[in-house]
This record gives sequence, structure tokens and C-alpha cells, in this order.
Amino acid sequence: MTTSTRHLTKGLAATAALALALTACGSGGGEPAADGTTTLTVTVWNLAKTPEFKALFDAFQKANPGVKIQPVDILADDYPEKVTTMLAGGDKTDVITMKNVTDYSRYSSRGQLADLTDLVKSADTSKLAGLDAFDVSGKYFALPYRQDFWLLYYNKKLFDEAGTEYPDGLTWDEYAELAKKLTKGEGSEKVYGTYHHTWRSVVQAVSAAQTGGDQLGGDYAFFTDQYTMAVGLQQAGAAIDFGTATSQKSDYRTMFETAKTAMMPMGTWYISGILEAKAGGATDVEWGLAPMPQRPGATEVTTFGSPTAFAVNNRAEHADLARKFVQFAASQAGAEAITKVGVVPALQSPEITEAYFALDGMPTDELSKKAFEPDKVVLEMPVSEHTSDVDTILNEEHQLIMVGDKTAAEGIQSMNDRVKSEVLD
Repeated sequence: MTTSTRHLTKGLAATAALALALTACGSGGGEPAADGTTTLTVTVWNLAKTPEFKALFDAFQKANPGVKIQPVDILADDYPEKVTTMLAGGDKTDVITMKNVTDYSRYSSRGQLADLTDLVKSADTSKLAGLDAFDVSGKYFALPYRQDFWLLYYNKKLFDEAGTEYPDGLTWDEYAELAKKLTKGEGSEKVYGTYHHTWRSVVQAVSAAQTGGDQLGGDYAFFTDQYTMAVGLQQAGAAIDFGTATSQKSDYRTMFETAKTAMMPMGTWYISGILEAKAGGATDVEWGLAPMPQRPGATEVTTFGSPTAFAVNNRAEHADLARKFVQFAASQAGAEAITKVGVVPALQSPEITEAYFALDGMPTDELSKKAFEPDKVVLEMPVSEHTSDVDTILNEEHQLIMVGDKTAAEGIQSMNDRVKSEVLD
């Protein structure tokens, strides 16, 4: 699936159908507490560092007196495994946040999420960005509230000190050379030219987006160029090596906010983190945004992204209220709430876009604004019955390549063989 981000910023008016009218869901409905309040439980990750959750929860509670939201906070790295275990064990947490479409595919196929198709069909949600990713044979088990895509963060001060122009319109080869040039220092004082987080998407999803490759197809030769670049930067010392990043549980926020890296490909969700850190005095990083580097000869800016959504647990104690919250998060009110903390909502309007760039601390230079208008945003991982199994294989082989246990060619060949034999055959 592809989504034009330009379409996200043009006239997507909120619809009355995404208001808070509810249809009966026929399940759940726990009793309120003695003081008349009802507690709604919602899974989240890294609550303290993810301000969108508090913004949404506060807005919903204000609009619904007598409701208290209780976050079920989980470490980001542990989130998929923890939620998988919870759902398999019959946990009754009301709302489950879908961190990515891969997990969504797994949970929906196992019947662990409530069917929300009626909410989608009863509303004009045709322009709710990312909704198509949650279409499972015409049924929907989640509604997106956020739509992120990847771009390039950079430290303006480090570029200025190096006497280097800001990273506008780079190819990946130019990006690699620039990373080497910006690398300086040794040991604890070292500043890397760039930082690649440990997620496989840093290499694989961008390869698929910019080459048209199919991550579910069983032929992964299109990963080759990106792995050559990523491994090469590690070997040159211009990017922290994967093994160190993994063993030390490197935090991309810490790397960027402490000026340990001059560049960093990352999703738009991180903007809220920088704004929060700057406002709280936790960092003084002088930052900007630039478009993702492209393959040589590219005539448009292509990147990848993914919606984030809320779903209702099929065993929810307060299913009616959970559905109400899911609708609220996808509505104009929800979009306005998360825009205020620098998060890109799934539902957009010109007013929301204007408000977003008017936020205190947002860079206002033309390059940063340009970064927000890629020509094409490709879904990070296609959704199908095979998504979860393929994702596991691609991630395992990605790790082996990045720690040097396999060459890129060996790892890619193993991906080809394993996906075909273990999943597709």
C-alpha cells in the first residue's frame, strides 16, 4: 500500500461520523467503582517518553467525566512479546495499542481483537490515513490515530562546526560519505556521523519502499545495496556497530539528544520526544529535518511509514467504553490532542497542519518543511496471513548480517530459502 503524505495535509475535514456515537458491541461492560468512576485500561509503551498517550488520555477523560484511564505501561522493546503473552493468556485489558501492522496481523488472525467494522462502515473514513492497513478481508479490528513516516534528523550545530551544508536531496552514497566526514573523536567522546537503530526496517523497509521490492515475496536481492551501505558505515566507524547498540540497548533519543550522532534516520513520532526534551531542558540539541536519502537517479522522494492504532481486546472488561475511546482517538478531538505534543495524527486538516508547525520548538526552515512532504509513503510491512512469520525470519537474518555472523549475500540467500520453505511452500 502507498499513501501520499501530501494528501494527508490537504483538507481532510473531520467528519461528524467520527464523533462519539456508539453502536452496541454486545460484549463486556464492567461495573463502575463505588465512587461512580469507571477505569479503562490501555496498553502503552514507555509512557514517560511517549507524550501522545497522556495527551489522549487527558483529553478523553476531560470529555468523559467519570472515566479514569489506567495505562498498562510496558518497555518498548518488550512490547510485542508482552502483549502477545497477555492476549494468549486471556488478559482483560480493555484497549490494546497496535504498535505496528505486523502485530495487528497476528492478533486479528487469532481472533483476539474485537470486530470494529461497524465503526468504520458507519463513518466516512475514506481519508483517515493508514486505515487500509487494518483491512482484513473487508473487516477492521482497529482504528488508526497516528500516521508516521521516516525522514532524516540532523544536528545543525555539528554540521555548522564541520562547515558542511545541511543534508538536502542526498543519495545514499552521498549520505554515507557525509556520515564519514562528520564522524569525530574517540572512546566516550566519539561523535558518529549517523546512527542506525537496530530495527530491521532501517535497512529492509526503506529498500522495499525505494526499489518496489516485496517483503513477503521470498526474493530479497533488493536489500543488497542498503546492507552494503549500512555494514560499510559500521566498518568505517561512522555508525555505532549493531552488536554494541544491541548489547548496550542504545536509545536513539539519547544518541541524538546528547549530540552523539550528527544524523539519524527515524520516524516522525520522535518529533514529540525532542519537543518534550527541549521544553523540559533535558537537551539543547539544535535540530532540523531533511528528506530521507534516495537511490541514485530517483526523481521523487520515497520513504516508508506505518499507522499506529487502537484496538479493543476481545475479552475487554469495558468493551463499550473501549470502543468509545478508539473512536475518540481517531476523531478530530483526538487529532488535535496529539498534534499539540508534536505527533502526526491519522486524521488531518489544514488547521491541524498549521498548528503542528506552529508548535514551540519546531524547526521552521524550508528544508524541515520539505521533509514533511515526501512524494510517496509506502507501508512499512505489507499485511497478510504470512506477515508475522516472514517478519520473524527477516529480523533473525538481519541481526546475523549486522553483527557480522553472515555476509549480506549469505543472509539474503538464507532469507530467500527460509521464507520460501518455511512460509510460502
